[in-house]
Amino acid sequence: MGWSWRDLDEMMADMENRFWGPSGRLLPAGGITDRMMPAIRGEFRVDIREHDDEVIVVADLPGTEKEDVRVTLLSPGTLEISAEKKSEKEEKEEGFYVRERMFGSMCRVVPLPHDVTDKDAVSSFKNGVLEVRLKKTTTERGASIKVE
Repeated sequence: MGWSWRDLDEMMADMENRFWGPSGRLLPAGGITDRMMPAIRGEFRVDIREHDDEVIVVADLPGTEKEDVRVTLLSPGTLEISAEKKSEKEEKEEGFYVRERMFGSMCRVVPLPHDVTDKDAVSSFKNGVLEVRLKKTTTERGASIKVE
């Protein structure tokens, strides 16, 4: 059949992704779809696009206040968005038929399609939607360095 170690590694990675989430927790049975994963992991959805000389990141953070949102450029190619979603009042567990709304900390580290800089970065937060605009860097990666 011609199996290689690479084939085996890919098969094992696929199996791990089906049964274990990125956090290392066993996923519930029943076919978790990719669409459901951010909510299960306590994350939020993001859109990332390039436009001319900038990278635009838009994140849905419903129920979050502007003061509770933090954006950090971890590296030229990685952005971290974190937020705290607070409960308006203390609610007891009893009396709920369904309780899916989550409260607490959310954090997402987002790989960017191009290196960016925090210089001239602009962000806005309106109706639970965060938009961050970051300028692309012109620094070339992979430039040769002469060895003397």
